[in-house]
Amino acid sequence: MARILWADDEIDSLKPHILFLENKGYQVDPVQSGVEAVENVTKINYDVIFLDENMPGMNGLEALEEIKSRKPNTPVVMITKSEEEFIMEEAIGKQISDYLIKPVNPNQILIAVKKLMDGKRLVSESTSSSYRQKFRELSDELNQKLDIEGWKNLFQKLNFWELQLEKSDQNMSEVLQMQKNEANQLFSKFVDNEYANWINGTSNESVIFSHQLLKEKLFPKLGNEKYFLVVIDNLRYDQWLTIRPMVQELFEINEESLYFSILPTTTQYARNSLFSGLTPLEIKQKHPEKWVSEEDDGGKNLHEEFLLNENIRKNHINVKSSYNKITQLNAGKKLVAQFNNLLQNDFNTIVYNFVDTLSHVRSEMEVIKELAEDEAAYRSITLSWFKHSPLYELLQKMKDNGCKVMITTDHGTVRVNSPSKVIGTRSTNSNMRYKVGKNISYNKKDVLEAHNPSEIGLPKNGISSSYIFAKEDGYFVYPNNYNQYVNLYKDTFQHGGISLEEMIIPYVFMTPK
Repeated sequence: MARILWADDEIDSLKPHILFLENKGYQVDPVQSGVEAVENVTKINYDVIFLDENMPGMNGLEALEEIKSRKPNTPVVMITKSEEEFIMEEAIGKQISDYLIKPVNPNQILIAVKKLMDGKRLVSESTSSSYRQKFRELSDELNQKLDIEGWKNLFQKLNFWELQLEKSDQNMSEVLQMQKNEANQLFSKFVDNEYANWINGTSNESVIFSHQLLKEKLFPKLGNEKYFLVVIDNLRYDQWLTIRPMVQELFEINEESLYFSILPTTTQYARNSLFSGLTPLEIKQKHPEKWVSEEDDGGKNLHEEFLLNENIRKNHINVKSSYNKITQLNAGKKLVAQFNNLLQNDFNTIVYNFVDTLSHVRSEMEVIKELAEDEAAYRSITLSWFKHSPLYELLQKMKDNGCKVMITTDHGTVRVNSPSKVIGTRSTNSNMRYKVGKNISYNKKDVLEAHNPSEIGLPKNGISSSYIFAKEDGYFVYPNNYNQYVNLYKDTFQHGGISLEEMIIPYVFMTPK
């Protein structure tokens, strides 16, 4: 039986309320002063405490402070006749759980108790019930022939329910996961059939890809006001939804939408295309000295600033700009310290690499595997990082200085579970979601094949080289020590292939509050 403490110097007048709660199955301990309330809390563990604000001697706010010092996690509801704003603010500052204005009726008290004691359960039951009702609707959508907009809308709905069910019913979360798996199967077929037409502009559908995003969405806005482009590498849509509430404390979101990463969904290809406004094939053709092939040593994204500046120039945009890439904590702190220098520019680009780093180390460090065992944990780590990161400080400074901001990413990532055996040569690349090279053996049903890479905007590494892309949650494993590597990489986050999570990614435009 739940136990409630109610402190009010006029407690006798509240007997009808107390009887009402007792008839609902609650045990209520009535006391007439703040001192008695504190004494009781010291001896008894209560589920909910009601405190009158205006008691003689130790008042409600003073009692609240004493109670919180002893039982910080016990929910306390402040009840008062006063509607003075400063009293409300002080009570909220002392971490009350609810605030009621006298006179209160018994149902108000009951609702407050249920919200505090049963809120999570009631929300969980309601969420599960709502998803069960929506399950058929989502299944019907999957059975239709979805176009680009249809897939984006469905992906948004799946992410919405994933975040809702994360707080509630594990069984329903498993049902949703099966629905996501089915969606990825159908999406992979859709991409397999349509990708070449999209990239070559021969499709009837309008698709914004990596190399089109800045020209289509950002460049028309440049020139009149200070703008920041923030590219958070490898940011999935669900991760964006997780950090969005914190961002919205600083900014009004004017536009929030989704676009498509090119294949392969990796930094080398997608981010170089994002900045250059070119497909990887066009980058190699127009700037051969800036394109680093798979088999070549050295960084693959060392020329992003050059590619971005060329893109700005060819689109006849006259702005003073800067480019900064943050790969380490100290570099982020340094940029925060030097922020005022950025205000001398019309347009500033900041690339933040933490999320991509997290996905890579996850498969190499057991501690990260423990911390990010699934999507929910992965989102949680992202939120924790964001709260304490220099990036959040930078966004605060952008807000304080009236700067407009675009946040986006280059590609997402997917948790892999289905190994697929491949055989390659020594020159075959190591990525687990796509392979490029010659004489690659693989299971055709597991991949999208590109024997003529130029047809999908990709350069050849040799006369006979081709690309293969893993679909859904697949990952490529070589025959040598097959079982060892299957187990090592199972349930890790990888990118480079075809999935909703890797390809459909967010972009957001914001103005300061």
